[in-house]
Amino acid sequence: MATKEIETQTLSDMKDKYIGKTGTKEREEYEYELRMDVLGKMIKSARQERHLTQEELGRLIGVQKSQISKLESSANSATIDTIIKVFKALKAEINFNVKLENTFVELT
Repeated sequence: MATKEIETQTLSDMKDKYIGKTGTKEREEYEYELRMDVLGKMIKSARQERHLTQEELGRLIGVQKSQISKLESSANSATIDTIIKVFKALKAEINFNVKLENTFVELT
């Protein structure tokens, strides 16, 4: 009985093949959505760790519970100002990294 060798690929290769190469519009959109999803999950996790409901967090920053829900499910519609307010209310530190051509700037 002959054995068949399984072909393996890296995650990066799979992304290149099915989403698009790094730098393409499709890949940039995918990476952006992924980062926003992770950010939303971080907000939810921090809120739960602080034992706050979405309504309580919303009151702390002056928005409705529904906006907190949307933010946690996908942060891509939130402004940076809102995200900063959320993390301040959660007493959590947030850092933004900005990469300029041949330069790296970290905002804290």
